[in-house]
Amino acid sequence: MEEIDFNNPDLYLNRELSLLEFNWRVLQQALDTDVPLLERLNYLCISSTNLDEFFEVRVAGLIQQIEIGDPYLEADQVTANDVLKLIAKRAHELVDEQYQVLNDVLLPALAEQAIEILPRANWSDKQTSWLRTYFLEEVAPILSPMGLDSSHPFPRLLNKSLNFIVSLVGKDAFGRNRSSAILQAPRALPRVIQLPDELHKEGEYRFVFLSSIIHAFADELFHGMTVKGCYQFRVTRNSDLAIDTEETSDLLVAISDELTHRNYGDEVRLEIAHTCPEDMVNFLRVQCGMHQNNVYLVNGPVNLSRLQALYSLIERPDLKFKPFIQGRPSGVATDSDIFATIRKQDILLHHPYQSFSPVIDFLKQAAADPTVLVIKQTLYRTGAKSPIVDALVSASQAGKEVTVVIELRARFDEAANVALAARLQQAAVHVVYGIVGYKTHAKMLLILRRENNKLCHYIHLGTGNYHRSTSRIYTDYGLLTYNKKIGEDVSNLFAQITSLGKIPTMHKLLHAPFTLHQGLLDRIEQEISNAKAGKAARIIAKVNALVEPEIIQSFYKASIAGVKVDLIVRGTCCIKPGIEGLSENIHVRSIIGRFLEHTRVFYFENDGENEVWAASADLMKRNLLRRVETCFPIENKKAKKRVINDLELYLADNTQAWFLSESGRYTRVERGENEEAISAQTTLLTELAKTY
Repeated sequence: MEEIDFNNPDLYLNRELSLLEFNWRVLQQALDTDVPLLERLNYLCISSTNLDEFFEVRVAGLIQQIEIGDPYLEADQVTANDVLKLIAKRAHELVDEQYQVLNDVLLPALAEQAIEILPRANWSDKQTSWLRTYFLEEVAPILSPMGLDSSHPFPRLLNKSLNFIVSLVGKDAFGRNRSSAILQAPRALPRVIQLPDELHKEGEYRFVFLSSIIHAFADELFHGMTVKGCYQFRVTRNSDLAIDTEETSDLLVAISDELTHRNYGDEVRLEIAHTCPEDMVNFLRVQCGMHQNNVYLVNGPVNLSRLQALYSLIERPDLKFKPFIQGRPSGVATDSDIFATIRKQDILLHHPYQSFSPVIDFLKQAAADPTVLVIKQTLYRTGAKSPIVDALVSASQAGKEVTVVIELRARFDEAANVALAARLQQAAVHVVYGIVGYKTHAKMLLILRRENNKLCHYIHLGTGNYHRSTSRIYTDYGLLTYNKKIGEDVSNLFAQITSLGKIPTMHKLLHAPFTLHQGLLDRIEQEISNAKAGKAARIIAKVNALVEPEIIQSFYKASIAGVKVDLIVRGTCCIKPGIEGLSENIHVRSIIGRFLEHTRVFYFENDGENEVWAASADLMKRNLLRRVETCFPIENKKAKKRVINDLELYLADNTQAWFLSESGRYTRVERGENEEAISAQTTLLTELAKTY
């Protein structure tokens, strides 16, 4: 057999294009008639928000690499210039489909339900009168029209802000001919305006875009001149913070300073109304320094994500997912002694089906318990008004030693985390900002309690953030344990983060950037050895992303050895499944449903002595080699069996699953005519939560 070169670029899918394919799968949910209508609209908005972030971070990074001459180092070895061309082609297709879904599918479907976003041509006289008054009283006073000339140059536009270029004819107040002006719509203005009840029939919902109102009444802003046209546009900018962690002496100050510039990074995308004349499109493109590939002409609002406002404004439960009450594991009642429960056995929580409240209760009880001496926790994203933070403050005020490791560089949560650090420091909490050059992404909570004259470790480890809101929409596992060896590992890891000293040998945990990468490779290699020896061998991995080349190469080698490799990868996936002689034993599926799949789980058959691990890390270089991450074993027999059953359920899903092909494209799993419908998320909701 010919020896395989595992460094061959042809063995890898492109990371950026794979991420675009994930956004496309999200968009397909907007076309799924089994999904409630307002949820379908929500999926459209999510695909738009995801695409925004893709340009702000991934495309911006590629452009920056080209500018500084830094080579593109992904496994497929496609150059940054070529990747940008491929992105432009696929992204234009995706954007066109987004607006086609909005205009041809969702808006007509909403209209059938008496929900309409009224175009100007359909305004009645009464509606026009009300909207003109609204414009004059609520909109015009906030706007600052800017005529363009040598003393009024093209303005620096806020990232992703709504703007208008206005075509004018006539003389201004100073007797000069004026041809164009710019309007910037402040973010304080709602982008979708609901008409009052008296302007439509009972049970109907009528809305108007802010852009339509400004288009209709723009002439009120330019007295003495004629408005020939008014066209919306939006600029997307590089939003990655440029911080040299080696050069700065105070990371908090550096991030605070850099945040002031985030909204004015380099331009990476320009969206313009498709009705805008070509000469004005070219004018905007030149002013924004934009390549033609990154100009998008759109048939609708330039920011689709603003349509999410409709979800809360429309009181139609029949058009939304059925609400549910999160379950709680038996023995973990609201008023129970959670320490006593954890001492009896490990508690495995599966969010969002099971409540995040036991974790909050755990921390609240610790804050009030006089036998608790120390609390240590990592925080990456917490959300506003976090009960977790409230409990940490209470614990510190109660005289306990509280240490919190805050990752200030959690993307797009930097400002919130700076404010969080200030609040905790005011409460006398010891605040650490992680490790220079290594984001602290681990999800750990350690409570030291004095029991019978000795210190006992109580631990929570998770795959997701300490964030109550996202715990209702992200799938994650959390483990509450009294395991002494895990407790010592977590204690040592906190000591390493705060002291920067070397860590003793870990008993149970794998941790990045030290043992996690090699630990996973070793376990894959063990499956390969078992398969070659005729022993039971199988791997199941469920992650958000699979990019890291050495892990991919190990999966290829496992497939060649006869190991069955089932990969459940929500988003970016660079492995090519189904290639004869290389990856025919590798199957990749993606689950897109009501909840964002966020669990990271690894199963190794290990000749019948199976191992199950859960992690905060994805299979990416940054997670395995440039972050502080944890990977923890699920050893309790009951909990382990649950996780394995969950994985098998995801592999059996035939309603929300997509298969990855060698080409990098996905096809939805088709259910046989007499085949029972299986939805992993729906089944878990039924088993673990209570639906209305």
